Amino acid sequence: MRQIIALGGGGFSMEPDNPLLDRYILDQSQKTRPKICFVPTASGDSDTYIANFYRFFNEQDCEPSHLSLFKPPAQDLEAFVLEKDIIYVGGGNTKNLLVLWREWGLDAILRKAWEQGVVLAGISAGSLCWFEDGVTDSYGEQLEPIRSLGFLEGSNCPHYDGEMDRRPVYQRLIAAGTIKGGIAADDGTALHYVGQDIHRIVSSRPDAHAYRVLFDGHIHEEKLQAEFLGPK
Repeated sequence: MRQIIALGGGGFSMEPDNPLLDRYILDQSQKTRPKICFVPTASGDSDTYIANFYRFFNEQDCEPSHLSLFKPPAQDLEAFVLEKDIIYVGGGNTKNLLVLWREWGLDAILRKAWEQGVVLAGISAGSLCWFEDGVTDSYGEQLEPIRSLGFLEGSNCPHYDGEMDRRPVYQRLIAAGTIKGGIAADDGTALHYVGQDIHRIVSSRPDAHAYRVLFDGHIHEEKLQAEFLGPK
């Protein structure tokens, strides 16, 4: 089963005291003690980011590890990745992530892992990277369009409610035909795909949602209800 869990925002890096989304990701592997590997390429393999990952996941029932392209953990990256149950991609600069992954062949390795049933997950850049295209701040202060890996059809916009310019820029780029229509996610929302279909939308915040944004002469924004993972 090909699964991708795309976080608009949240998880251990944004909500260190709210474990709901990260525990949801762990549960999707169906393993008693899943092997979860953090890929912090987009942050330049930030030591702080990596430490925060271990701080949370060392306390969970899993086997955490990380993959640094600046300090590779193994000569055979494909073997290293394919023996994991979950790959969790961090946020940061999407453009740099894509350039480095392609140079190392990690993009092809991750597609193979996905096709073999390894759960792919990620936040922000780690969400946007799986889609055909989307909106990024990789190029500086302004938001710009970017072509991504295309594992999932359409476009993606994380931080839809968390950054003031995200909603208007995403809609403008779709209306102009610069990027395809797609799915936006508020901070605290996760889009769980099985194959090309949204299987479930979950959230760590009661008021967080996702949105389907399309253009057919004018912009349509459809709110997609998220299932709050906390106490009802």
